[in-house]
Amino acid sequence: MRVRPTTLADLVGCALLAAGPVMLARGRAGRAQLRAELESQHIAFPAREQDLPEPLRHLAGRPVRSGDDARAFSELIKSHLAAATSGRTYAQITEECAKDGRGDEKLAALRQTAFMGETLRAGLMSAYQASNITLLVMGLGVLTTGVGASLLALSHADGRSRDR
Repeated sequence: MRVRPTTLADLVGCALLAAGPVMLARGRAGRAQLRAELESQHIAFPAREQDLPEPLRHLAGRPVRSGDDARAFSELIKSHLAAATSGRTYAQITEECAKDGRGDEKLAALRQTAFMGETLRAGLMSAYQASNITLLVMGLGVLTTGVGASLLALSHADGRSRDR
């Protein structure tokens, strides 16, 4: 049995036309889930503009609800961490603790602060990346739908021209 090229184009077109809306729906559901999770954390930028670095002042008092908000809040944490640790990372402070034999309580507390801050930043950056991925999935859903519809249209147009 030989498959006609138009039949193959029809099959692929139908599959893509069906997959596109599914991708759109999954992307939208992912964005809604991300928003709900961020809202449940009750994270908000400080209410006073002067408590924020200049690039973030427009976010004063705003809750973190989106991937972009999560990224901005992670930048706020980064600036606070840099101030608290004199620019040192958790790994660098841990190395200092190891050299000091873990006897310095201030250094141990600073290590804990760095750990918590970097962990919070990582979680917020994961939310930002998830937001970007959902946008990508939605965009690919639109593209997939368009390609599927185009394949079907071309297949049927080609079939009509051969019938003449």
